[in-house]
Amino acid sequence: MIFASNNKGKLREIKDIFVDYEIKGLKESNIDIDVLEDGTTFYENASKKAHEIYEITKCPVIADDSGLCLDAFDGWPGVLTHRFLGENKTDHDRNEAIINKLNNTNNRKAYVICNLIYYDGEKELVGVGKLEGTITNEERGDNGFGFDSIFLLNNGKTLAELSEKEKNLVSARKLAAEDLIKKIKKTNI
Repeated sequence: MIFASNNKGKLREIKDIFVDYEIKGLKESNIDIDVLEDGTTFYENASKKAHEIYEITKCPVIADDSGLCLDAFDGWPGVLTHRFLGENKTDHDRNEAIINKLNNTNNRKAYVICNLIYYDGEKELVGVGKLEGTITNEERGDNGFGFDSIFLLNNGKTLAELSEKEKNLVSARKLAAEDLIKKIKKTNI
C-alpha cells in the first residue's frame, strides 16, 4: 500500500502501526505530488488524497488528515492546523500562535482528530481516531512533530515527551489505524 503523504514523521508512524502490511511513502514510490487539501473536513481531505494518488498509481492507498482542535474556539484550527498561519511557517511558529491565542481563555482543552482512509479503486474504508488533552503554556519535549510539543496528555507529558514507541500506543493516528485495520480485516482485503 502507498501512504499518501510526504510527511516523514507520519510515514514513520504509519509503518510502525501497520506492521502486518508493506507500506511505501510517496517518495519511495517515485511520486512527487502534494495533493491540495482544500476540503472542509478531515474526511474530505483524506479521501481526496487517497483517490488522487490511487488514480496515479492504481495501487491501494492509505491517506490521512488530522489536526488539532481547541474547545475554546469551536474546534479551530481543525483542518487548517498546518496552514492557519500560511504555508511557510514552522511547527514552532504555529505552536506559539496557538499558545498565545489561548492566553486569553481559561479553557485549554483540546483534542486531535485523525481520519485515515483506505482506497483501492473500489472500496473506501475510513478509520477515525480522537485523542483528548490540553494545551501547555510552553513547548515541551524534543520528539514528534507538529503540535506534539504543546499537546498535554492526562499523564502529564506532552506527545513530544514520549518516545516514538510510547506515542504510537496512544496517538489519534494509532486509534484511527486500529479502527481502519479492523475494517480492512473484516472486509478481507
